[in-house]
Amino acid sequence: MDIPPALTGWIWIKQGFALFRKQPAELSTLFLSYMFLMLAVGIVPLLGQVLPLMLVPVFSITFMQACVNVESGKRVYPNLLLTGFRSPALKRLLTLGVLYLLAAVIAMGISSLVDGGVFWQMMTGRAAIDARTMRASNMLLAMMVAVLVYIPAAMAFWYAAALTAWQGMSLPKAIFYSFFAVRRSGKAFLVYLFGWLLIGVILPLLVSSLLALLTGKAFVTVLVLLPLSIILTVIMYCSFYSTYTSVFGKPPSTTPRAGPEPTPP
Repeated sequence: MDIPPALTGWIWIKQGFALFRKQPAELSTLFLSYMFLMLAVGIVPLLGQVLPLMLVPVFSITFMQACVNVESGKRVYPNLLLTGFRSPALKRLLTLGVLYLLAAVIAMGISSLVDGGVFWQMMTGRAAIDARTMRASNMLLAMMVAVLVYIPAAMAFWYAAALTAWQGMSLPKAIFYSFFAVRRSGKAFLVYLFGWLLIGVILPLLVSSLLALLTGKAFVTVLVLLPLSIILTVIMYCSFYSTYTSVFGKPPSTTPRAGPEPTPP
């Protein structure tokens, strides 16, 4: 298990852009297919609220495999959405999805102690929250608390799906390796995080503000911002693959033979 320097975080982002440039239409189509599927799942009463989060680990393998295909010169097709469901690790991936859901519920539950549940109600859609209610509550602080509580879980889950599917690790072992891999690569991940805040949040906000000033028409802003957001999201997904290969190397399916199991941190 390699420990990348801080600058590697920016290199991961650049590698995500490089992968996207090789098959932009194919990768975007795969992502849009995934989004339409999640919208369809969201229609299902009750389950529609939890299934999208529970299926995140399963579909994360889809996008990781898409990056493998791009890197090896193979075409990316929407049928890759079934990759995770065909994996021998499907049961472990679904169990990981349940852990995703539990971690999110715990983080949101703790945040409710700060703002009386306003943030929880907004995220779950259980009640209409107006601007006045949001201003009168501590929702911003609650959001920050939820993020801080969820960070350890995010570290534990970051590589867990790929390690389970590609390295054949048990779920506890994959979670263990994921947490300590992210911890040991902390400086690189900080650069990676701030890089995506700049590119994925601040840049779109600047573009939308500039368009609003120049045109004064909301639909023009949406017309530009929507495809830009989709493209940046797909590139971010591609960069997830770069974070994996930088720390754990190429997945076994793309190398002549599987390498030795990484040593414990």
